[in-house]
Amino acid sequence: MRKNAIALLVTIFFIMAITLGIGIGLGSMKSASQDAEDERFMFQTALVLDDVLSIFSNSQEIDALGDANATEVFAIFLNQTQSIPIEIEDMKVLIQIKSARDSFNINALQDVNATLYVQRAELLKEYLQRFEVQEHYIDFLRDGMSGIKEDTSYHTRLFYDAPYLYRDYIASSEHLEQINEAYTRQYHDTTLKKADLGHFFSFNKERKTKIDLNYATPSTWMFMLGIDKQSALSLVQKSHLYGSYEDLPLSDEKKALLQDVFETSFFEPFIEVQVAIKQGDKSAKIVFEYDVKNKKGSNFVYEI
Repeated sequence: MRKNAIALLVTIFFIMAITLGIGIGLGSMKSASQDAEDERFMFQTALVLDDVLSIFSNSQEIDALGDANATEVFAIFLNQTQSIPIEIEDMKVLIQIKSARDSFNINALQDVNATLYVQRAELLKEYLQRFEVQEHYIDFLRDGMSGIKEDTSYHTRLFYDAPYLYRDYIASSEHLEQINEAYTRQYHDTTLKKADLGHFFSFNKERKTKIDLNYATPSTWMFMLGIDKQSALSLVQKSHLYGSYEDLPLSDEKKALLQDVFETSFFEPFIEVQVAIKQGDKSAKIVFEYDVKNKKGSNFVYEI
């Protein structure tokens, strides 16, 4: 009960701080900016992001979430801050927060030893087959994160279709969509839409990020263990947090699979923050990852 009360206070104070901070920032900006409308909206967007980052960096409530003993507090915080709407005059801001380690980092397919690559690729192939996606798609993913090759020894014709596509790693769901479109054009295969891969994968240039098993999505469980959706849902809809592999209602074989093939954990204090801003017919979305322990934002993706 005491932990729940502390978590609730942390959440309330954080929501108050972020609402007040953004309100003050936008209020100051409105009186100071006389620029053209589009430039003004760009400035507002930058200001909102700056305020959000400042609040995260200076919030004592956020600091408490990075403690190694804060597993339950972190869980309650994420549950209570899934969506924070803020409205200031004609501008609407929606802040959404979730675990940044709830799914498989697609870039983890690259730069692993040959055995691990084969194991992960085989599991991914099995997952994709549920949606009738051809295994050639995995080659498109590999090319999308393989860097520039002077000899053009790619596995597919991806860069003939999209010669200016970024190649060091897959940076976002929008980046993935460009790869998907190239695959669809080449193979006349529309099955990717069934798989909803933009919500299945996460995107981080650090290829060894861990999957937090307390927040793993149903699709992630299905992929890692090769299980059906109902079994995956039973692992998600649990009554308590997992503290170790012994807590998982799985066979020893499945537990070994999680430990040997994937990078997994039971407490990863990283959050994904999505800031959606709308004003009249203008809109913007900013997504970034925040390292709670080290107070650092990274992997910023902008849509304006």
